[in-house]
Amino acid sequence: MLLAVTTNYQPVDFLPIVVQFGLAIAFVAFAMIVSHLVGPNRKSKVKNEAFECGIESVGNARTPISIKYFLTAILFVLFDVEVIFMYPWAVNFRSLGWDGFVQMIVFLTLLMAGFAYVIKKGILKWTGTHA
Repeated sequence: MLLAVTTNYQPVDFLPIVVQFGLAIAFVAFAMIVSHLVGPNRKSKVKNEAFECGIESVGNARTPISIKYFLTAILFVLFDVEVIFMYPWAVNFRSLGWDGFVQMIVFLTLLMAGFAYVIKKGILKWTGTHA
């Protein structure tokens, strides 16, 4: 027989958690302040220059970028996330039975319909314009 134990938590019971959280924040603040005060502070033109992947910065950073780049990136993320939904289905394939199989076929049909629409619109073509 299991005994039912009723526990009434008081705010003082959470004191160790609050103290540990406060100490963690204090340590981070202390480390940042000390490293700023003790660390070297040498400024130069080369050190203050923007550096990206070993390529020298040339021109304005606000140059317009083709919308095709963003469309491709968004579509990649969209289809990648949809494919992630297939992993739990594959793990539980046998336990889901025919009902789960039919639902996955509907899901894949809708996914491929969206992909066909993207191909038909020419969104993934880098040359020319899309409709």
